[in-house]
Amino acid sequence: MRLVYDNTGIEVKTGDVVHIDDVPHFVVSFNKPHKPASSGKVSVKEMTDKGFSAEYYVSVIDATWIEREDHE
Repeated sequence: MRLVYDNTGIEVKTGDVVHIDDVPHFVVSFNKPHKPASSGKVSVKEMTDKGFSAEYYVSVIDATWIEREDHE
């Protein structure tokens, strides 16, 4: 199972820079879905002076899990 960006098909990696509400964030980690109906989550940290950390569903960074064994 791999997490890829929807628009490019490139695999998501820790350290990638993504934009959420036009604010740049580093990808810190991501969690695989825990059941077939789940989409998994990604943890990010703002690239600002405040440096807030947050966890979002992977769709927020326009990403999708592919090659899932729990889906046909």
